[in-house]
Amino acid sequence: MTPEEAVAEQERLRPLVVPRADPGLVVRHVAGLDVSYAEDDRLAAAVVVLDAASLETVDEVVVPGRADFPYVPGLFAFRELPSLLTALGKLTVPPDLLVCDGQGLAHPRRFGLACHVGVVTGLPSLGVAKTPMGRFTPPGAARGAHSDLLDGGEVVGRALRTREGVKPVFVSVGHRIDLDRACAEVLRLCVTRLPETTRRADSLGRAQLR
Repeated sequence: MTPEEAVAEQERLRPLVVPRADPGLVVRHVAGLDVSYAEDDRLAAAVVVLDAASLETVDEVVVPGRADFPYVPGLFAFRELPSLLTALGKLTVPPDLLVCDGQGLAHPRRFGLACHVGVVTGLPSLGVAKTPMGRFTPPGAARGAHSDLLDGGEVVGRALRTREGVKPVFVSVGHRIDLDRACAEVLRLCVTRLPETTRRADSLGRAQLR
């Protein structure tokens, strides 16, 4: 797929995003998705499933691969999605929610990785990024404080303080979840700044590359 074809694919799938939670959504198992890269084109796509109440790891899969799509801003999902889908397909504990290390609606075409993987799998999904895609006012210092993340005057996510005294993370809707619920789920996953789903998937992917 060329970059031009990838943009067209994003435009085709974007209307399928559902930016609200299903009535009665219960999240018992939550999966963290992360892709680690070596200095060459090698990558490791890791998915770690946690018990949402205890944060105990109940399943994990890592898939080695190679990035066969160029790095193009706004098209990052096309580098990571094939290996992530393979990893998701190998899970023995099905997740109720996907937490992506990246953006959802906070994306130039409102279709970041979290939206893409959610639409393709049909699962509720959200994005948690370390850097913002847009403008924001720093939230208050307390855990749970947040402020709107804005792009072109549109609210595309939130800057969320997950721990007192640390930098906020940037949460955006992926699919089949709303922003309030997304932030609540991220908060209960955070012991440190980042969700445990992201931390453990990152660690698993890096170990595979080593």
